[in-house]
Amino acid sequence: MSVRPAWEVRENEDATRWFDVRLAFTDGAHVDALAVVAGGCVGVEEVRARPALSLDDLAVLADWLEDSLAEACGAQGPLSEGPGRRARPVWPRGAEGRWLVAQEYRAAQQGGTDPVLAVMCATGHSRRKSLRLIGQARDAGLLAPRRARR
Repeated sequence: MSVRPAWEVRENEDATRWFDVRLAFTDGAHVDALAVVAGGCVGVEEVRARPALSLDDLAVLADWLEDSLAEACGAQGPLSEGPGRRARPVWPRGAEGRWLVAQEYRAAQQGGTDPVLAVMCATGHSRRKSLRLIGQARDAGLLAPRRARR
């Protein structure tokens, strides 16, 4: 991974900095990103990847970028501290998490809204991960089977 400063804009005591980030893998795959650091937050303005990234890969990319940019910025406190690295709410794992997924799913069904979208909003996960959580709740017997078996 390489991180190079692209440009910086200063206003009073605040600074907004852009960085070119490149991840190169041994198999020839690579990811190029333009990241901005302002007010202790990291934002990604552009990502180009060969081969294309999935949504799950983008989430991992955000973690890699944050750590690398913190090093490039001199390990300043605001990047590594704060309320949390992601906006995703904390969701319990295991049986309690499956039970909460089932509750969200049923409440959305009864309310006439999309149950998968309700689970996505509650967990902060992608559609694929939310469907996996719903499937785990079904397997645990907390939700009715999807299809009646003959």
